[in-house]
This record gives sequence, structure tokens and C-alpha cells, in this order.
Amino acid sequence: MTDFKLISDNEWRQRLTPEEFHVLREAGTEPPGVGEYTHTTAEGIYTCRACGAELFRSTEKFDSHCGWPSFFSPLAEGRIIERTDTSLGMTRTEVLCANCESHLGHVFEGEGYNTPTDLRYCINSISLQLEEAE
Repeated sequence: MTDFKLISDNEWRQRLTPEEFHVLREAGTEPPGVGEYTHTTAEGIYTCRACGAELFRSTEKFDSHCGWPSFFSPLAEGRIIERTDTSLGMTRTEVLCANCESHLGHVFEGEGYNTPTDLRYCINSISLQLEEAE
């Protein structure tokens, strides 16, 4: 079994496209509204594009009109890491894959969405891969 946390930047560059590397390994952000999964309604499991770990279910995805795929909950506890991000001069909560520590996006609370958790996991499409249900 691969310990993805031990993979070097050079190996990640070989595994990922330059755009994927920028978002997943350098905490970049894809432009709003252009991601493959922004408007997808297909059923299935969203996995980490870097390591394949299962992260989110389509049943927890909702249309937040923010320009990125939004989920109100991760697939299960322990699938993601949340940490404080002050990179843009404000405090946000970054979301990372717990398996490989790749950047996925950010989570926001208290925005008033009609969801069970009032959370919006705003995730870059390029960080995900959808495994559609059969």
C-alpha cells in the first residue's frame, strides 16, 4: 500500500497534470464555473484525484451557485482534514484529503443554505474524480 504522504513533489509532478499539481499540491484554485463537476448531478462517490480516497457522496452535493462543486458533508469522519488558512489575509478553513494531504478546497459555515449541516464544502472539481453509481 502506498503511503501518499511520503511522495516527493517530483513524483507528484509525474502523476498529475500541471493544473492538478497546482491545485492539489500547491493549494491553488481553479477558476469558478469551469470545473468538470460544478453542475454534475450524476450519482456516485467523489474520490481524491491524487490518491483515489473516497471523499464525498453525490447525495450530499448541492447547488450553491458559487462556481465550484459544493457538499454539505464529507463521506465519513476521518476522510478529510480541516485546518486554518490565513493565506489571503482572512481566516478560512482549508479542506485536505486525509489520505494524501492534497488540497481540495475550503469549508464555510453559517451561510444559510437549506442543508442539514449549514456547511458548504467548496471543492475544486480538479481535485475530484467521480465514480458514477451503476
